[in-house]
Amino acid sequence: MFKKVMIANRGEIAVRIIKACQEMGIKTVAIYSEVDSNSPHVEIADESVNLGDPTPSESYLNIAKIIENARKINVEAIHPGYGFLAENPDFAKACNDSGIKFIGPTPEVIRLMGDKIEAKKTIASVKVPVIPGYHEEKQDLATLIKEGKKIGFPLLVKATAGGGGKGMRVVHAEAELEQSIESAKREAKSAFGNDSVFLEQYIDKPRHIEFQILADEYGHVIHLFERECSIQRRHQKIIEETPSPVVTPKLREAMGKAAVAAAEAVGYTNAGTIEFMVDDKHNFYFMEMNTRLQVEHPITEATTGVDLVKWQLRIASGMELTIKQKNLFQRGHALECRIYAEDPSNGFLPSIGTLEKVEIPIGPNIRNDTGIETNYHVSPYYDPMLAKLTVNSENREESINKMIWALSHYIVLGVTTNISFLKKVLEHPEFKKGNITTQFINDYFRDWLITKEGLPLDAIIALAVYDSLHPQRQEIVRYKEADPHSPWQHVGRWRMGL
Repeated sequence: MFKKVMIANRGEIAVRIIKACQEMGIKTVAIYSEVDSNSPHVEIADESVNLGDPTPSESYLNIAKIIENARKINVEAIHPGYGFLAENPDFAKACNDSGIKFIGPTPEVIRLMGDKIEAKKTIASVKVPVIPGYHEEKQDLATLIKEGKKIGFPLLVKATAGGGGKGMRVVHAEAELEQSIESAKREAKSAFGNDSVFLEQYIDKPRHIEFQILADEYGHVIHLFERECSIQRRHQKIIEETPSPVVTPKLREAMGKAAVAAAEAVGYTNAGTIEFMVDDKHNFYFMEMNTRLQVEHPITEATTGVDLVKWQLRIASGMELTIKQKNLFQRGHALECRIYAEDPSNGFLPSIGTLEKVEIPIGPNIRNDTGIETNYHVSPYYDPMLAKLTVNSENREESINKMIWALSHYIVLGVTTNISFLKKVLEHPEFKKGNITTQFINDYFRDWLITKEGLPLDAIIALAVYDSLHPQRQEIVRYKEADPHSPWQHVGRWRMGL
């Protein structure tokens, strides 16, 4: 087993991994940018490395700087968490080339599964169902229009290197096709540096169901059942649960076998997730593979009793997977809510500021994965997720009631959060019935997705960045001491998170 592991991440996932390492007797190294110097993940780690400049490209995405520091202090392995460099094949290769074990799959597998077209071709070759569509390399407009007409409407245009809904367009009629392809390509080029797209039959209001897998370096692959991830806003998950209210034992067995076959087809190792779409007739289709630990992994741990992070460490150190598929089963029902610093009533815009008070709910089978505390500053540089709240009970109804109670006792003051919105979703009659799809928020909370009139988003971001960077930021509420050139002096008493 490793003696020292660096966690190349921040926030709640860094805290989660550090604690798992420490429970196994492994020394931990945190990395942090200047704005994260007093963050919980830095405070609890055995060692820490200051990466300086808070911009992601100069800190948490700076491969050379991370590797250099890891080598200086004799780090044996690096856990990437999720986000940032977790699915970057160049980072995985840089680790391995430096004699540092990357805790995850090989660079070759990450690269393959990161290319959605190649991934679908590979998965289809082992008879795992994929959504019918055009997944070839020719990218000229004439070819894409021709293939789109063959598929029929509605269809989906999606960036090959995409994620988070960027470079994605739903086309309802032939007249929209050319413009939608061009628009998706422009957005994909801007977001990912790659304008390649693929076309697929559009499945209206599907469920998003994923299967957790574990695989060692000796060819053993298992799945740890499904997670229902259909409750999303702007293509980002906010509530997950397991078991899925729609998955029958027969469907679970079929999807589980498909997930294992997909992992075996690419020679996968470590923890990963096979993501599927499921239509209203219970047909399922491979969507993509996430070659990392998932945000929602706690609900799988709650229902199976398996610590996924510890198994990531064991597998990466060369241990054989001793868990057998036949010995795995799910107990009870688990729910996870993602706590974000954002304003659901105003298009889910991020909220920036200092947390004046944080109190988390405590009780049987309530788990808090958090990287925040009182006086923590929510920065504009990083994803606004603050924490994850997980509950588990004997059945789905009890879990929903427990989660509503827990959210009611979750206090975060100083920024706007989505806690009250999460409660409204859980209390909705259709959610309680299990009638959920990826369009649930659009169907029942459409008004919440609209950004209200006011300062432009660019102006809000600029002011938030100024708020974090300016040396007199702490004094801006004292008008006589504030910088007269500050933009805050020209917007009246409007403030964000102060």
